[in-house]
Amino acid sequence: MMIEDAVVLPPSSDTERPVPRWAVRAAHVVSLLALPSGLWRIGLALGFPLGYTEQGLRDLVGPTGWGPLYLIALSVLSEAAALLTVGLVRRWGEVVPRWIPLLGGRTIPRLAVTVPAWLGVGILALLWTPFLFWWALPHTDMTVTGRLLVGFVYLPTVAWAPLLAAVTLSYQRRRTGS
Repeated sequence: MMIEDAVVLPPSSDTERPVPRWAVRAAHVVSLLALPSGLWRIGLALGFPLGYTEQGLRDLVGPTGWGPLYLIALSVLSEAAALLTVGLVRRWGEVVPRWIPLLGGRTIPRLAVTVPAWLGVGILALLWTPFLFWWALPHTDMTVTGRLLVGFVYLPTVAWAPLLAAVTLSYQRRRTGS
């Protein structure tokens, strides 16, 4: 790694070894990828059809409050998972923050971070890659405009797995010294 490729982080979030600038940018981009689809799901939970036919929205949300609650929880969890990528370029991905009782200040084992991250890469690839073919499939519960809209709000998630893989590999190399 060349010095030009590294970025020096502020002391409050300093990592053991310098983080490549591209990895910092990629980690922050990942945190934004789940946002469009999450906001779209929250809109559905609030009762806006956002491209669904009336019947399609009823089928999706259901007659109880559990449907909207599920959509909101899924949006929050997706964004939280995306934000975890930032930990791969920050100190809190290497050392447990001091404010956490009993564990604060301890070094996080590299495998405790990389194994879940690589599993996440696989799961995300299986989950989101099919959205590349969204427009080739029929969606009878949606309007034509809705089908176009949903394709575009979910398209960014296709980049989530490859970006997470790149940032995870960078983290792994920094933590192993290779």
